[in-house]
Amino acid sequence: MTEPVPLLHASFPALAQTLPHTSLGVPPTPVRRLAGLEQGGASIWLKDDGDFGAGRWGGNKVRKLEWLLADARRRGARCILTVGGLGTNWGLATALYGREHGLETALALVDQPVDEHVRAQTARLERSGAALHITHTKLRTVAALPWLMARHAHGPRLPYLLPAGGSSSVGTLGYVEAALELAVQVREGALPEPSHVVVPVGTGGTVAGLTLGLRLAGLRTRAVGVVVNDKLRLDARAIVRLARRTERLLRRRGADLPPLGLDDDAVTILPDWLGPGYGHPTPEAERVRALAAERERLALDPVYTAKAMAALLAIDAAGRLGDGPVLFVHTDGPRPCA
Repeated sequence: MTEPVPLLHASFPALAQTLPHTSLGVPPTPVRRLAGLEQGGASIWLKDDGDFGAGRWGGNKVRKLEWLLADARRRGARCILTVGGLGTNWGLATALYGREHGLETALALVDQPVDEHVRAQTARLERSGAALHITHTKLRTVAALPWLMARHAHGPRLPYLLPAGGSSSVGTLGYVEAALELAVQVREGALPEPSHVVVPVGTGGTVAGLTLGLRLAGLRTRAVGVVVNDKLRLDARAIVRLARRTERLLRRRGADLPPLGLDDDAVTILPDWLGPGYGHPTPEAERVRALAAERERLALDPVYTAKAMAALLAIDAAGRLGDGPVLFVHTDGPRPCA
């Protein structure tokens, strides 16, 4: 079967030679209306990236890895070194897909609240073949990085170092691509052009990619990010800085981009739905989680997507999203048996 050509390559042909891509998912991901969650304000739509991995794995991790694994191989890396919480979905996806493509994975794991999911996920990580290093805190992780880089080097080849969530300028391309995909779906009539697109913000790459990609696609849609992580700086300035770095990467690799004019007002970031901290459930998110399951058969997770949906429904009820339509990108996905 012929692999689909990334929309970034189709839109900017020079990138096909300078920005490699590894096909892992099956685009486009489906869209549908969530009428059961509407409360008289905007119409609410879903783009379900949980389906991106064709039942093996879904969500935003795979979109990022399509570009990151290809870049790691281009650089001749033998190992990926990255960071996550004890129950990191990102780390597990990296380990499983990296193994399939001949790359080892080493993970520095920081503390997060331990519940049944985190215990099960930690067991999956242990079975994944990744080298696990419990570093407990962000500060201790940073201090350990020189030793980890040396420990997992293959001769002169150092590991390919990635930030948490794969939110580098290369990883952010995953959601630039998703925004171009959304524009095609709008043109083909699968859904109306959204006034806003809402996503959780765990490390910033998803919302930064959407912010840049929506501009490239010519959509008027505004990206709205709901902060779910208190371990990183995730305000509008930090998100736009990452979007600009990705824009510069595209220009350096040969994309003839129009002026985009990204500034700190290019994205809306909502910090008030985090609760006690990363990984801690909130009453609002748990209520919305049950509501989405009952009315729309939509499985939201307590760490990311339930908090983002709770924020969407609340600000819609307050009239802050106008008449919409509003698109919710479901960034979580099925769990593999590692």
